[in-house]
Amino acid sequence: MKPAFRITPAFFIRPIYLFALILSSTPALRAQDKNFIVRGKVLDEKSRQALAGASVFCQNTTTGTVSDNEGRFSLRLSNGGYDMVVSYTGYETKMIRIGKGNKENDSLVVELKEQDKSMNEVVVAGSAEVADGWSKYGQFFLDNFIGTTPNASQCTLENKDVLHFYFYKKRNKLKVKSTENLVVVNNALGYKIKYQLDSFVYDYSANVSSYTGYPLFEEMEGTPQQQSDWSRNRLYTYSGSRLHFIRSWYDSSLADEGFVLEMVDAGNAKKMTPVTDPYDSKLYTVDSGDVDINLSGKLRISYTNQPPDKKYLQENKFPSGMRAQISALDITDGFVIEENGYFYDQSGVTNIGYWAWKKLAELLPYDYTGN
Repeated sequence: MKPAFRITPAFFIRPIYLFALILSSTPALRAQDKNFIVRGKVLDEKSRQALAGASVFCQNTTTGTVSDNEGRFSLRLSNGGYDMVVSYTGYETKMIRIGKGNKENDSLVVELKEQDKSMNEVVVAGSAEVADGWSKYGQFFLDNFIGTTPNASQCTLENKDVLHFYFYKKRNKLKVKSTENLVVVNNALGYKIKYQLDSFVYDYSANVSSYTGYPLFEEMEGTPQQQSDWSRNRLYTYSGSRLHFIRSWYDSSLADEGFVLEMVDAGNAKKMTPVTDPYDSKLYTVDSGDVDINLSGKLRISYTNQPPDKKYLQENKFPSGMRAQISALDITDGFVIEENGYFYDQSGVTNIGYWAWKKLAELLPYDYTGN
């Protein structure tokens, strides 16, 4: 089954990049409804009272709203899958996976639980917060959260004062939390991102960073020249990205889009086995329009249509002549791809290599279609 859209970067010329955008869809899909509506109500779990003004949005998209005086909300979404995030001050955030199976006449009842204030008091009492955390760890946090890519240099964090830094000596770990949504302006791609940061952790012993949270994108307004630049930059960023790869697998167009797949031998990381048919029924099955990827282990992905960024090569001391972007996915137990490139369960899939280098500054929303 083909997705509702397909984006093909036709060619790239350095140092000036020219892009051709092709949007295609089958006649059968054009005849189908491209959207669905999710309706619901946000309530206090105990009192069952409506929560007016609750934030309701689909993370990693440009779609969000707030509940009305009766706690009701409505979202119109393009076909595909989403993680809908519902939050309210003083309550625990709830995330619900939704898709086109949520019909317009369905009504979700979202019950939020009040946060345990006593637990917060315990955390504060035993706090390892660093008094001058931003001066010590601010840039380090930005490098590991927003990134060090060329796009990252054009990003600004507008409200750094909401961040709190904690260092745990025994565990040799840095933890960062936020009292409000982080506001990141990406002047390279033309997005303002409101990021509800759950937590950021850096393990110095393992030299590994991890963070969880919920981003909501807002398209910025700009001059015609800025809009043109953002459109070009978004397509360049999209090309070879994980989103591009996942959509291409769903669309059965991996080879056409420039992706080459290999499985990494579990006992010898240098030994690769080509995945000659990524659509073999043992790996790839279609179920009600969704695609099940039945695969586990490390999957090496080479993107051959665009070389890796020079900064990536320099930072990692790789040869300057590398012609392919090389990434890998460490997959626990397969995953399911939906029409817009959303897939689940994402917690069982870890980025390695080039995609791990690309952080928030390179993120595009699921409703990106080439504009």
